[in-house]
Amino acid sequence: MTVPFGEAAFCALNCGLPLRTLARAATPVTVPQSMNSQSHSASRIIIATPRAIFCAIVDPEVLVKWRAPVGMEAVLLSFDPRLGGGYKMVLRYKDGTGQGKTTADSDVVLAHFEALEAEERIVEAITFENAGPAFGGTMRLTTTMKPVTGGTRVTLLAEEVPAGISEADHVAGMEAVLKNLANLLE
Repeated sequence: MTVPFGEAAFCALNCGLPLRTLARAATPVTVPQSMNSQSHSASRIIIATPRAIFCAIVDPEVLVKWRAPVGMEAVLLSFDPRLGGGYKMVLRYKDGTGQGKTTADSDVVLAHFEALEAEERIVEAITFENAGPAFGGTMRLTTTMKPVTGGTRVTLLAEEVPAGISEADHVAGMEAVLKNLANLLE
């Protein structure tokens, strides 16, 4: 199912997707493997249900409100929230002073959904469009949602991180997007 932009009721009922039928892709999506071995992670307890967090990831209108790190804005060019689907997102530095991976001031992110386990886990295979060798390869981003007292622990685990992305910058960016998500949902 491709979700048209502006569909107001997309996340109104089960995020517009059958909750227990998402699971894992029957046939894995073939994505070129990276030679990178870095892993980075960040975690935060968010005062929201796993369902609300899952919906914030699979609803395109909500995703762009929180997925950009501090100082950047997100624009979705395409979005297909199903196994094997994915999205194309432009992350642009608001003030034009950032160092983009795709252009001087932006990153173009291509993501493919490898797993969509409603209210539990989402796995995305991410590449940066036209990135140089330091940012090449496929990074795997796993988002897990675990109910805890007072909310949900959301953990972002990035594996096979390109060598050009420093751990300090990446962790700070992941912490910033988790804070954005908390500010949006709490």
